[in-house]
Amino acid sequence: MVYADVPDDPTAYKRKDYWEERYAREESFDWFKTYAELKPLLNEHIKSKDARILMLGCGNSTLSEDMYDDGYHNIVNIDFSKTVIENMKVKCKERVGMEWIEMDIRDLTFEDSSFDVAIDKGTMDALMCDRGDVWNPDAELVRTVAQEVDEVVRVLKVGGQFLYITFGQPHFRKRHLERPCWTVETSTLGDAFHYFFYHMIKRDQESS
Repeated sequence: MVYADVPDDPTAYKRKDYWEERYAREESFDWFKTYAELKPLLNEHIKSKDARILMLGCGNSTLSEDMYDDGYHNIVNIDFSKTVIENMKVKCKERVGMEWIEMDIRDLTFEDSSFDVAIDKGTMDALMCDRGDVWNPDAELVRTVAQEVDEVVRVLKVGGQFLYITFGQPHFRKRHLERPCWTVETSTLGDAFHYFFYHMIKRDQESS
């Protein structure tokens, strides 16, 4: 079953209880683009299929499954929903080596410099669902998003990449992504309705 649940209050997307209840009755749902649509960009930027990949807020998207089936076998999926992690462990039990871990993207328990790639497909967007002014987001929203990005910087190796897929336009998103260790590059996807692909490579700041 594909269940396209749109809550009356968009801030529900930030709450764990909303996702626990939703994942208890939803088998699969993909925000934005599928792997088939993203494959050219992902293959272009992820140079090795042996790369250790962190999927941030994996949900029940088929992205990790499709990437695994295309040869990316070193994928670690995290989500703060215990329900979806347990469901995906069962669903993907035949995909040997792929990991599913209950974890908050704002407080990762991985070691520093332990991943080659981090992918966020719509997870940051859920953190940013608010009723406030998108041009002037409140301090709590800014702090929450910064926690995710700072944790990504920490766990990426030098030369590692952060790939972010979103409907958020650059004038709303780039300010949250900018860090001294990288340059934010943007590609546009789609025709009538645009999505955006943000690409960042972590530099060694000591040698730059």
